[in-house]
Amino acid sequence: MIHTFGLLAQQYCNIELPLQVLKSNAGFYIGTADDAGPCSRESVEYFTTQAKAQQALDDGAWTQKETP
Repeated sequence: MIHTFGLLAQQYCNIELPLQVLKSNAGFYIGTADDAGPCSRESVEYFTTQAKAQQALDDGAWTQKETP
């Protein structure tokens, strides 16, 4: 099942935010953010490029983290 919102953001922050590609010093990842900034890192993986992360998000080819 492909989710369009962050499960960890919903579970731990009680907010439903859309999944998107975000960047950190470690690389690109799938997570959530709001106007205040990043909220949750949802993917186990880090990706080397934004395009690879976006493709993984589009294809559902990433692993959901179970805890923050």
